[in-house]
Amino acid sequence: MSQEQGILFVLSGPSGAGKGTVCKALMGRLPEMRLSISATTRQPREGEQHGVNYFFKTKNQFQTMIESGQLLEWAEVYGNYYGTPRTFVEEKLAEGSDVLLEIDIQGAMQVKETYPDGVFLFLIPPSAMELEARILGRGTETEDSFATRFGAARDELQMMSKYDYVVVNDVVEAACERIESIITAEHCSVARNLYLLKEW
Repeated sequence: MSQEQGILFVLSGPSGAGKGTVCKALMGRLPEMRLSISATTRQPREGEQHGVNYFFKTKNQFQTMIESGQLLEWAEVYGNYYGTPRTFVEEKLAEGSDVLLEIDIQGAMQVKETYPDGVFLFLIPPSAMELEARILGRGTETEDSFATRFGAARDELQMMSKYDYVVVNDVVEAACERIESIITAEHCSVARNLYLLKEW
């Protein structure tokens, strides 16, 4: 039997949806899944390791990656570049491992253009009231910055129709269970299992 190709799962959603928390919990529950490692031009922080936390690159190296199509997506944030290396993702998928990519909505739409075989998951809070509480709960927002962030999150919710699945993050464990169900369903889809016919 041919080796089953891994699946790229892209998790994104509005600010305050809890992407990082769900992603961390999911990786704890699914040790065989690989977390996509981003490339960046920012300096390593204390304790960060190349190839573990990030692939650390110079701006020239990163520019070469952009020009040669080595990135599934990339963006410039506060003067530093961040991106998803195509080779790392494709190698893990070819080995049969699923890959989880946690990313913002803009990046997810870039990945959808360059890797349409991915499965795109949109994580949302259970209600506008809960989203407001989560953003305020960080304790880092002024009144103006809260209004900007909350307005942006509501705008981002309109992107939901671009995704394959929506997952409500009411309780982290429940959200993880929903995502695990999606992973199982995707592995059972006919389109991903046509290679089985070669055995008959």
